[in-house]
Amino acid sequence: MSQPPKRTPAMGFIMAAVLIDMISIGLMVPVLPHIVGTFTHSNDEQTSAFLLVTLAFGVANFIGSPVLGSLSDRYGRRPVLLIGFAGLALSFFVTAMATALWMLVVVRLFSGAMQANIAIANAYVADITPAEDRARRFGQLGAMFGLGFILGPVIGGWLGHYDVHWPFIAAGCMAVLNWCYGFFVLPESLPLDRRTGFNWKKANPVSALRGLVALKGVGSLVVVIALASLAQFMLHMTWVLYTKFKFGWGPLEVSWSLFAVGIVSVISQGVLLKPLLARYSPQRLALVAMGSASLAYLGFGLATEGWMMYAVIGFNLLGGVATAAVQSIISNAAAADRQGQAMGAVSSLNSLMAVLAPGVGLTLLGWVSHRPATDPLMGLPFYTCAALQLIALIVAYRFFHGQRTALQTA
Repeated sequence: MSQPPKRTPAMGFIMAAVLIDMISIGLMVPVLPHIVGTFTHSNDEQTSAFLLVTLAFGVANFIGSPVLGSLSDRYGRRPVLLIGFAGLALSFFVTAMATALWMLVVVRLFSGAMQANIAIANAYVADITPAEDRARRFGQLGAMFGLGFILGPVIGGWLGHYDVHWPFIAAGCMAVLNWCYGFFVLPESLPLDRRTGFNWKKANPVSALRGLVALKGVGSLVVVIALASLAQFMLHMTWVLYTKFKFGWGPLEVSWSLFAVGIVSVISQGVLLKPLLARYSPQRLALVAMGSASLAYLGFGLATEGWMMYAVIGFNLLGGVATAAVQSIISNAAAADRQGQAMGAVSSLNSLMAVLAPGVGLTLLGWVSHRPATDPLMGLPFYTCAALQLIALIVAYRFFHGQRTALQTA
């Protein structure tokens, strides 16, 4: 690997890398279930095949994320990001050329093992940001995710409207562009004196999760992350098929709904988060955001017309703030030379939930997919998401309340 460019790492560099990354990922979101459907013959078969494909990615990412996170603590963020960009590009091109379901499963296994871009981007931000500013900076990064989901799915839905393979070719080209940006422009954020040795024992996902639980000031927030992540991934896994079965949406309609999600995310994390943090603590914002998300999941399940989904998306303006707030709490609890490991552990926990989410969400959707579109039970996956998010809210409230009580009595 070549020496990093002699540039001072700054927020703008990693925001640009994340934006390009999320555009490439967003391109495939509206069409992946449909390309899976080209190898199946019924709603039930399509749901089961999509479950298999998503499980492949989740299992591989669960195992690979803490390893790549620890490697970034040893060798720097930039080389690991380059590995992720290269893995993404290859996976997109192979998906576009896939002629059988097993090819999709294999390439998603490879992509999951190679990609820890989100975790490494969060560690990059932690490297260059004082502890007191991390919630705001994670919000800025979240805004880039939202902006990527404004541009990517719309382009992907438009291309997929003509051919479901085109978005993957375009996504592969974007990933190649990001690799070139990372290689020639992106500076390294982790100085040599803050790098640590690599330990395979600590890098395995079980040890990484134990280390996350052991961080002082984190505690049961691990449960909160797990439940909220499970609910969010269940939404992601079922959104395309759910809206197809209930409203008859295709790639183009799905892309516009994700465009709306991206707009809301950019406004909440890129515009509102900074003034909100000036007035409220990350803990309070996390609680409000989780309450908003719980109501939004319920609204998605109860919606009887397509336009209602957009109304719920707009209502959930603060829902995305929780992620930035909780990430800042965890990042502040980790040592400066363990940010990659900590963020890798969070990513691994998210990946574990991504493994469980298809099995839960798509199974629930499979139970009701044969019902009429007007049947309220069609919303079963989202009712479950609402319950999970509500439990996360209760656990977080009790944890924060316990912290305040401990400080008052100390």
